[in-house]
Amino acid sequence: MSGGPLPVRTRAAVAATRVVSGLSRWLGAGSGTVAGGHAGLTLDPHLLEHLATGRRVALVSGTNGKTTTTRLLAVAVEGTLGHAASNTTGSNMPTGHVTALATSPRCAPAVLEVDEGYLPRLVSSLVPEAVVLLNLSRDQLDRTNEVRMVANKWRAALSATPSVVAVANADDPLVTWAASGAAKPIWVGAGLSWRQDAVGCPSCEGRITFATGGGGGWSCTCGFTRPRLDVACVGGDVALADGRRFPVPLALPGRFNRANAVMAAAAAAAMGVRWDDALRRIAGVHEVAGRFAVVGVGGCTARVMLAKNPAGWREVLDLVSPDEGPVVVGINARVADGKDPSWLWDVPFERLRGRTVVATGERCRDLSVRLHYAEVPHRTVTDEVAAVRAAWMAGAGAAGGVGAGDADGRVDFIGNYTAFTDLMARATRVGA
Repeated sequence: MSGGPLPVRTRAAVAATRVVSGLSRWLGAGSGTVAGGHAGLTLDPHLLEHLATGRRVALVSGTNGKTTTTRLLAVAVEGTLGHAASNTTGSNMPTGHVTALATSPRCAPAVLEVDEGYLPRLVSSLVPEAVVLLNLSRDQLDRTNEVRMVANKWRAALSATPSVVAVANADDPLVTWAASGAAKPIWVGAGLSWRQDAVGCPSCEGRITFATGGGGGWSCTCGFTRPRLDVACVGGDVALADGRRFPVPLALPGRFNRANAVMAAAAAAAMGVRWDDALRRIAGVHEVAGRFAVVGVGGCTARVMLAKNPAGWREVLDLVSPDEGPVVVGINARVADGKDPSWLWDVPFERLRGRTVVATGERCRDLSVRLHYAEVPHRTVTDEVAAVRAAWMAGAGAAGGVGAGDADGRVDFIGNYTAFTDLMARATRVGA
């Protein structure tokens, strides 16, 4: 359904959003999502609520994996619900949400990535059909609330909105605490490799004890414990509580992406999509917003990856640790990254020992100190493209001139947000 005709003021705000967004792109000033959204919200502060009326809405939030899971969920539902409006650029605050909805048909479902701090507001104002809760850990220490405060705000919003289905990672105690406030939780065993931010019990302030052996169980003496799973990741399959089991064929690499895919499929199933159809569609996604793309950089070939905080870095380092090729690590500390880079000391850079490593970015010297104490020999090259070139040449020398590291002569580039986007702005897609 269309939700009925929009008020005159709202129609003007939609037009302003589209015009400003398009003009911003035409001028080369960016994707236009933020500028367009600001223009629309200035004319109609309730524009987002008006545009969401009559749509089926799903929200995705968490510290890591939001953009990927949002993309996978949008793809998963499109066969059943139609093409979804989504903030594919990762602009996950109201300005980005407004632009995504204003530039899509009124009847289209919406799958929106949401910043953790804004999620309670959107749950209350949009009353979504489903909310996907991925994980909670420290991120952007200079601006983000302590994670237990975020979990409590999520819990309050879900408790006040009983119609919402919460698809929650039961392996994260903070997410479990938040989703326990929902009337309709779906518990998914999606895994949690970074536990340092989840050891304090959000129920009694005691200590969470995690089961050994990788089973994912956890509990506190107060009785707060991991709930019985509705959906579990078992090897390369997803197993449902009713006994059904499906393979999860996935083009995206890494355990964390398999978990994102299962969370997306569970949310799609909660919205009426068949599990097999959701997983089949998800399997066709090969990259998300440039993540894991193979690109040309300065005459070299690089696989580019994004990692923003200790939890994300741990997962990406797990992914690349079996390889032998050169690695470029890029660190900036702008507003979008968080200006406090002290989290570098929580990242297990020791896993890069024995590799050809180049540190780059505006804070490459901070990174160099951390690599020194991790006993990782490395070079420091401030410019990202020059750093990739240096790693390529060093790898070629180590391989006797054949190429860098692996059979494709590829460099792995891992950067935090603006280091990643800076490199992508100067790269070309291989095969394009």
